[in-house]
Amino acid sequence: MTLKAIIFDMDGVLVDSEGFWAKAELDVFSSYGVQITDELAAQTKYMTTQEVTEFWYDKFPWENLNVSSVEQEVVSRVIEMIHSEDCAMDGIKEFIKTIKDKEYKVGLATNAPLRVADAVLEKLQIRDYFDAVHSSEFEKQGKPHPAVYLTSAKKLGVEPKHCIAIEDSYSGLKAAKEAGMKTVVFTNDNETLDFEIADFKILNFKEALLPVL
Repeated sequence: MTLKAIIFDMDGVLVDSEGFWAKAELDVFSSYGVQITDELAAQTKYMTTQEVTEFWYDKFPWENLNVSSVEQEVVSRVIEMIHSEDCAMDGIKEFIKTIKDKEYKVGLATNAPLRVADAVLEKLQIRDYFDAVHSSEFEKQGKPHPAVYLTSAKKLGVEPKHCIAIEDSYSGLKAAKEAGMKTVVFTNDNETLDFEIADFKILNFKEALLPVL
């Protein structure tokens, strides 16, 4: 392949923020009478924020507030934690700068709402490195559907076959694969994490360069 663009997932790749989502959802949904269990929460792990909120509303419908308002409470809570906690993945800023210095295009494709992506890019001070930022909230379906990746490639002006996606989940890898891209699984130094669907693996951003660069 002729690589022209690298597209990053956000949660679990740019920032170690998945615990923020779990805490925010627990705090907000519980306040409206939702009885969250580990078993049910596991079913929501890779959903969009809207899908997660609708999931809990269907099981424990609350009164007086619509689903969108409660969803935005969760999003606001996550953004608060992004701003207040040290959540950047080690070496991520330098890794992206290296890619930009080699004149590849850089994109972000996330299931999270755009305002969370904005908060992350601001926190890490990496907005200027990104040529396109896209969220599944503007698609009919989130990952594992490929739409967010297909639109990201279009925004970058690069055909999917010339893109590589960096993901930390099977759901995200599947989305990128179905979009026609090569994939890298980022494990954050978890030696046991390995997805056969991925073309390459990166343990961390401090010691690794993309194998295809």
